[in-house]
Amino acid sequence: MKNNIGLMLTRRSQLNGNREAYVDSQSGLRLTFRELNERSNQVANTLVDLGVEKGDRVAIMMMNSAEFFESYYAIAKIGGVVVPLNWRLVADELEFILKDSGSKTLIFGSEFIDLASDLNSRGDKTDIVNWLHSSEGDSETHFAKDYEAVRNAAPVDDPECPAEDDDLLYIMYTSGTTGLPKGVVHSHNTMLWAMMTFQSIADTHDGDRYLAALPLFHVGALTPVTLNVYSGVTSIVMREFDATRAWELMGEERVTTGLLVPAMLNFMIQVNDLDRFDHSSLRWIQSGASPLPVSLIQQYSDIGIDIHQIYGLTETCGPACLITGDDAIARIGSTGRGFFHTDIRIVDDEGNDVPAEVQGEIWVKGRHIMLGYWNRPDATADTITEDGWLRTGDIATFDEDGFVYIQDRIKDMIISGGENVYPAEIENVILTHPDVAEVAVIGQPSERWGESPFAVVVRKTDALAEKDVLNYCDGKLARYKLPKGVVFIEVIPRNANGKVLKRNLRVDFPGPASV
Repeated sequence: MKNNIGLMLTRRSQLNGNREAYVDSQSGLRLTFRELNERSNQVANTLVDLGVEKGDRVAIMMMNSAEFFESYYAIAKIGGVVVPLNWRLVADELEFILKDSGSKTLIFGSEFIDLASDLNSRGDKTDIVNWLHSSEGDSETHFAKDYEAVRNAAPVDDPECPAEDDDLLYIMYTSGTTGLPKGVVHSHNTMLWAMMTFQSIADTHDGDRYLAALPLFHVGALTPVTLNVYSGVTSIVMREFDATRAWELMGEERVTTGLLVPAMLNFMIQVNDLDRFDHSSLRWIQSGASPLPVSLIQQYSDIGIDIHQIYGLTETCGPACLITGDDAIARIGSTGRGFFHTDIRIVDDEGNDVPAEVQGEIWVKGRHIMLGYWNRPDATADTITEDGWLRTGDIATFDEDGFVYIQDRIKDMIISGGENVYPAEIENVILTHPDVAEVAVIGQPSERWGESPFAVVVRKTDALAEKDVLNYCDGKLARYKLPKGVVFIEVIPRNANGKVLKRNLRVDFPGPASV
């Protein structure tokens, strides 16, 4: 069999055709591997009839759904290149991605009719010629074909598969928190190695039932659900995240594993009367996308749930570091060590390895590393060294046993009085205050210190005042690390991956600092 990600669904349908592959938590739709494969074949044959050829980019703008799932595999089967779109972006941002990627086909859901219509009205500002609208019969568009109608009319036979190995599988655009998004390019091979390195170390079992709550345009969702097909695991897919519903699903669907970003875990732990939910089948939850507060790990441990911190990037197709089993509590706060097929270094500004307990930039190497950034050779060269190490831009330390502790992003580091201050350290302290729901720390310009930390807080009670937060930090942090001001807001802005948009906060609260 060719190493083609789409064909792995074909093979799984042959081996476990009657096993449940996909469960939609909202609609209740359930598909076996055989049914999912047949629907995927129908979409693949539809795309071929529309003229999609090997190497053509096909964009998907859909909520988590069976249609997204089957389209992803269909595009892979015929050698197309998937461009998953972050539907939280505005039309101008999506126009850039569509044009930059050269996508000629767009499959979109009914939630995005207005957005798709706007893009369609822009003419040659995109290269889209095929518009497919998944409407489920509740709406129509004059410019798009009915996805369900053309899919259901197509044959279920396997299409010809012209792609394998180093042929492109997808281009996933980064969140663009520091500027225009870059397209991260992965192949069938890099995805296969990502799955193998994940499976070789993570505690996965045949017959697992995996909760997929992140949007599928995010690598933290796409790689795990691809692995689920590879491994014969059932994907319990949330169309969109809801904290209470996530708890309910654990009991209803006998969920055994899953991945939730820290913001999701934070929302879930605040749900009332947690004792009413059955999570007895759950072995672990992985969490990534940003450093996980130690206090949150402990809160879940107190109710008998193991949180395994995972560290990875879109550029690594997901895996970099993982902590599992007893280590998750014994070394609380660590993201573990490198995956089985992954090498990790922590280096200084000159690229020299640093000793234990010294902060540096984390570098990652493995066969699951991206091929590069789409149409951005300079950015690729800046990110991947000549000998294949990926510069992550993340600050970390490791202990004497090689366990990695992620500190922060280099770009978010605050330099106060010549000292490096990492916001995550301050955030971890403030989050232990019983009246704080969320916090993000940024730097504000200071005439005296150059920069000073400033805390943006979501509080649980209106009684919490600025002085309460400042007094709480006093004695828990070095003086130069103490926030010099606090502001309270209703919601911390985040991108679709759950990462705090600190760029937005720096615009909203530019300072200057009080000291």
